[in-house]
Amino acid sequence: METTRLISISQFCTHYNVPASFIDALQDYELIEITITDNVTYLKTNQLNDVEKMIRLHYDLEINLEGIDAIYNLLKKNEELQNEITRLQNRLNFYDDI
Repeated sequence: METTRLISISQFCTHYNVPASFIDALQDYELIEITITDNVTYLKTNQLNDVEKMIRLHYDLEINLEGIDAIYNLLKKNEELQNEITRLQNRLNFYDDI
């Protein structure tokens, strides 16, 4: 059974010095998933790298949330296409070896 590791949003926001409203906005754009347990909101730790990147995009490069949404949708599509290319190359290599 998979164990889900969580970090409270208030702790995360304190550590990264970002407002909780930014995290809420990321959830509104469906870029992250928030878990609520006992009236405390949490982020899954496997999302931390992505959230850190989004913080840098927003605060360092001044990209708005719509831009971050577009960037992450394009990155997901790119990853899907890369996986498809790898799958097709493996299939082609299989038939080349026959």
